[in-house]
Amino acid sequence: MTLKDILDKTTAFFREKKIDSPRLDAELLLAHGLKLERIQLYLRFDQPMKEEELAVLRELVRRRAQGEPVAYILGYRDFYKYRFSVSSAVLIPRPETELLVEKALQWLQENFVREDGDKSAGLIDLGCGSGCIGLSMLKEWPSAKLIAVDISEAALEVAKRNAESLGVADRVRFLRGDAADATAILALYREFVGHESVDILVANPPYIDPQDQRVDEQVRKFEPATALFAEEKGLALLKKWSHAYQGALARPALVVMEMGLDQGQDMQTHFEKFQNFDEISVIKDLSGHDRFICGVKNG
Repeated sequence: MTLKDILDKTTAFFREKKIDSPRLDAELLLAHGLKLERIQLYLRFDQPMKEEELAVLRELVRRRAQGEPVAYILGYRDFYKYRFSVSSAVLIPRPETELLVEKALQWLQENFVREDGDKSAGLIDLGCGSGCIGLSMLKEWPSAKLIAVDISEAALEVAKRNAESLGVADRVRFLRGDAADATAILALYREFVGHESVDILVANPPYIDPQDQRVDEQVRKFEPATALFAEEKGLALLKKWSHAYQGALARPALVVMEMGLDQGQDMQTHFEKFQNFDEISVIKDLSGHDRFICGVKNG
């Protein structure tokens, strides 16, 4: 059989399995298994397949057919402008989360200058997972430094690999622990960043209600539950984490946290209780759903 035969058969098989993007997934897995770029598949359509190649591809197809996400099979996911290593220890970065990075960088560009004129912003990324949010910001803001926190040692190992591959490892410190333990995290922040107060706090915490039946079955099966689910209908850690740091924010400062599509009003009300934000807003994603809660302290 030729490469085209295998691609067509794999696509048809994935379609039968009701996989959302059968052709794309087939192309990505075949290219990965054959160590080719996707475009090269089309240049080699007539190439006969060797048995050892077929053996590799069968295993990849089997894993996808069982519901394992393509990103875990490939070992990476592209996010924002960069490629991030991923494993089953971390959430797969979602396209909607890129908007968090864009909003934070826009705020930096338009608003951030410290009283002494210094633009060397200090960032904290809570529940950093693969590091996709904080590390993307480091790449875009060369004078920034980052404290990245996660409760999972395995997740931090993935984030450390990404920091190395992106060339920003010298500007980030990783800390394993409870993101609500502000005392330890702020101590490291002050030591490493050199700022007394927090300039930017970003987070994509667990925010899904464990009883939410809208969660895809394969997400529940393959992605880490500790990074997905939170008590109080998903609000527990959003509230706990934001409360822990609201008294340690600089002026100016920005807090942006991802949340669930039906949590906007609850989080707006929660942020209003702090009484130290000059601006509070709920930011919608490109689908028009509430996606981020944002608090700003002006200079």
